[in-house]
Amino acid sequence: MRKLAIILLSFVCVVLFYYTIVSWSKVFKSDWELPRAAEQVNTKHRLVLITQELETPFWDKVAKAAMEQAKKESASLEVWGSYGNNREDFLKKIEIAIYSQVDGIIVQGLDTDEFKTLTNIKATSYGIPIITVANDVPMGNSLRKSYVGSDQYLAGKMIAEQLIADMGASPEGEVAIMIDKQYQYFQKQRLEGIKDVLTKYPNIQMIDIEMQDAREQVIATTKDVLNRHPNIDAFITVNADILAAMVQEIESRSKIERYYIYSFDDDYESISLLNQGKIDGIIEQSPEEMGTMSVKLLLKWLNNEKVTLDLNGYRTDIRVVKASDVK
Repeated sequence: MRKLAIILLSFVCVVLFYYTIVSWSKVFKSDWELPRAAEQVNTKHRLVLITQELETPFWDKVAKAAMEQAKKESASLEVWGSYGNNREDFLKKIEIAIYSQVDGIIVQGLDTDEFKTLTNIKATSYGIPIITVANDVPMGNSLRKSYVGSDQYLAGKMIAEQLIADMGASPEGEVAIMIDKQYQYFQKQRLEGIKDVLTKYPNIQMIDIEMQDAREQVIATTKDVLNRHPNIDAFITVNADILAAMVQEIESRSKIERYYIYSFDDDYESISLLNQGKIDGIIEQSPEEMGTMSVKLLLKWLNNEKVTLDLNGYRTDIRVVKASDVK
């Protein structure tokens, strides 16, 4: 019995030894390879587009064009943002994007200290490049790589020049320039462009009117302007959010046709008022071009194809659309 047990044990040892030798031989065969790391790593660049104005006609166009360009270039793009200019939520989205260590951020510029802290300090410390789109921030206070969007100073000049052209050979009268109290850098640029044109005409009197963009505040301020300046001739709203409530109040007081009224941004309300002939002109921007170009430039930088981006930015097309153009 003991002899049989020894024989069986010896047999088992031989079998185990055989399979051990076979296994080792497979390991050391020249055609055996470890799984390649390159096949396991997702090489797509992760980009985020962040705006304060989700689901508006303008930003929907920017986002759609950006998504299409990212898809063409095999990059990943997500669209984040807030509704109704919720700054706190907007800034939180930027912070989340930075801590998520995305590869690049395309963001609507906001001229506040909180925005500058996030984009200048936190994003830079993580090595995340930022391009502002549609709305810029002052270059001296920003470490953004570049800006893609309208030339806001030129837009202001174009609106003012259109007003002068519509007034005729001897332009004169009172022009109310309606300004949001919390106006951003892009609105400051528009205002500068407007004034650089109108100051050339001594018979034009400019009246700067500051207000909150809340509807009740706009109506109350417009009413006050009409009471204090009964002979006013024209209105320019530097922020399009003011336009609809302002027009409503003007209409409740007198015929809208007696005034020259101009605004910026081709949103639903502006275009509707233009179609109805209640305003005389708006600036039409190029949101699709902004979306496409911002993705292209950011990916070029990330791929080292164009390491130095133009700090002055890349201007997209703008034009004045008059009420006569849409009738």
